[in-house]
Amino acid sequence: MTYDETEKLKKLYSIYEQPMYRIAYAVLHDEGLAEDAVSEAFIRIMRKLSKFSNCEDGKTKAYIVKVIKSTSINIYRKNKRRYSAEVPIDNAIQIEDKVQLTSTQDTINDILCGLNETDRMIVTLRCIEERSWKDVAGRLSLTEENVRKRFERTKKRLKMKGEIKNEK
Repeated sequence: MTYDETEKLKKLYSIYEQPMYRIAYAVLHDEGLAEDAVSEAFIRIMRKLSKFSNCEDGKTKAYIVKVIKSTSINIYRKNKRRYSAEVPIDNAIQIEDKVQLTSTQDTINDILCGLNETDRMIVTLRCIEERSWKDVAGRLSLTEENVRKRFERTKKRLKMKGEIKNEK
């Protein structure tokens, strides 16, 4: 890479890194994946540096938006395939049969209604929305350790009441 290309890449990065991150986050809803998308997009952009005459013109911006969108969508699709084949972690709520989904939803709602607001949010964010411990803690303004402990205590209480099945 020549000095001019290096300078051009630095300028592109300083101008477009944050907007690219926002686009990626809007598609992926995950900070880490959005950062990965920006990195991958810049790798793709590096291969085409010679085609950019002006870093701030409309064509350059349109190309960069196109690259970050397609990169983000590719990452989304890849993760969607991976997660659709996996069983949700934290076997706190198990769905044994798709036919029972409606009654299971009702049961889940009954279980959640029996919890206090914070514990209900922890279980919902972690088990239903499949958020990371860090994300759950950030959303509730608690520490990760506190969120994990509250989750374990809630799970234990529900098991003792017989509302959820024992883990195997």
